[in-house]
Amino acid sequence: MDWIIRLFTEVSVAQTVVIYGVVIAFGIWLGRLKIFGISLGVTWVLFIGLLLSYAGIRVNNEVEHFLKEFGLILFVFSIGLQVGPGFFASLKKNALANNLLAAGVVLLGVIITVIWYLASGYDIGVMTGVMSGAVTNTPGLGAAQAAVKDLQVQGTDNARITLAYALTYPFGVFGIILALVLLKKIFRVNIENENELHRKLSVIRSGRPVSLHFHLDNPQLVGKPLRRIFELMKQPIVVSRMFHKGEVITPTPDQLLAEGDVLLIVAPKQEIEQLKILVGAPSNMNLKNEPGSDLISRHIVVTRKEMTHRRLGDITEIHQHEFTLTRLSRAGVELVPHGNLFLQLGDTVKVVGTEEGVNQVANALGNSLKRLEVPDLAPIFIGIVLGVIVGSIPFYLPNIPVPVKIGMAGGPLIVALLLSRFGGLVYLNAYTTNSANLMIRELGITLFLASVGLGSGSNLASAFTGGDGWYWIGMGISITLIPLLVMGWVAHRFFRKTYFEVCGFLSGASTDPPALAFALKMAGNDVPSATYATVYPLTMILRIVAAELLILMLA
Repeated sequence: MDWIIRLFTEVSVAQTVVIYGVVIAFGIWLGRLKIFGISLGVTWVLFIGLLLSYAGIRVNNEVEHFLKEFGLILFVFSIGLQVGPGFFASLKKNALANNLLAAGVVLLGVIITVIWYLASGYDIGVMTGVMSGAVTNTPGLGAAQAAVKDLQVQGTDNARITLAYALTYPFGVFGIILALVLLKKIFRVNIENENELHRKLSVIRSGRPVSLHFHLDNPQLVGKPLRRIFELMKQPIVVSRMFHKGEVITPTPDQLLAEGDVLLIVAPKQEIEQLKILVGAPSNMNLKNEPGSDLISRHIVVTRKEMTHRRLGDITEIHQHEFTLTRLSRAGVELVPHGNLFLQLGDTVKVVGTEEGVNQVANALGNSLKRLEVPDLAPIFIGIVLGVIVGSIPFYLPNIPVPVKIGMAGGPLIVALLLSRFGGLVYLNAYTTNSANLMIRELGITLFLASVGLGSGSNLASAFTGGDGWYWIGMGISITLIPLLVMGWVAHRFFRKTYFEVCGFLSGASTDPPALAFALKMAGNDVPSATYATVYPLTMILRIVAAELLILMLA
């Protein structure tokens, strides 16, 4: 039996693997429990790690540090790949408001930290550690410690900064989740009603394409080619079906218009009024169910890599007369297909045409889901490498002697967002199925939480010996809760943000993956991820700069 005792107690690679397995497994099992109808989900992994660390369980320090950073990279990278298309779509309208709200969270936290610094007598290094732990921002802690070291600040001990961070971090994680729960009660949110509300708002905000029948009333268009309508519109539209001289056809741009034609047009919602003026009044005819029509519609998935490196207008295989591409769905965002669009793996295209024509499109685009079941790992790891490089780039700001870096969380997230949107242009298709993406995401967050817990629990006893620990916890809770509750209420009350959007931007403003994981579990959709990704890059930079400025200005 000695060998099994040594396996659990003597620090080694095998022992580290076993301890991580125990922490993650028990944490996930406990995460299924609900207390007052609330489940903390994978956050239990952090608490189990703290408990074992406090009990004296140690693991290999190098392995722990690697797994913590690598787990966080996997988590944020998978989020970036998942929400990238939706993120860039949201930048058009929602990014400014979301980022202003997130910046308000950061500013309020800094103000409360300065107030506690002036009132408590603790040095600014410790208070920066308290703030970084309260907002669960490890890069901010590193930035503060680097500033203390580079400036050789007297009377400030990096060990105490780390201790303050380690003590407030668990309460910061729980406090952020508590803020989300309190806001749910304050807003009187019903999850099912909120899902329905967000579905309706998404349709309105996204300008999702709609289809409508139009009767050709404009005599100036009679005898002109169909492309004339396309040329007069500001945004791309598609004519999927056309009733022309007694039959239903899929028209080409060169099709001549005739009196009495009825066109089924797919267009952004905001273009409908312009179409009424240009083409004519809406028609009661339904070309989708017109008797005698041999046209069919089918959703086809892009699975051939060769189709993702060229403009849609340059793909000769789909320039035919017997079908029309009417809609394109990408990561929950619907687009109107046009010639300048680049396809991506996993895109779903709606095709209307004859059976032969639709089959031709299916053969050209692939439509083989089995091809997508095996992810191409090379682009993913190339993206991770690029993300780490971006996160390590030093930025020199005026009057700040210490270079600022966005870290190994912010860098991979930014690269993943860009890769998910523009990867096809540079032959880097980092497509993953939803199940594969979720697997990477859950693996990353559990490794990160287990590492933080196993690395922090040993400091708990010494922190409480002198009584400082209780003060740090109290100050940390105020730094965590007050900005989140205030800005969450402002976002909901004045900016009309849905509860899921509030959860996402508050998690991003706290740079807190566990809170995002909790919000995703509660919402049952990826809505919080979109606002999280929108504010995370800027917030990460602001958190790092804020920690350094506190040291530089008040030390």
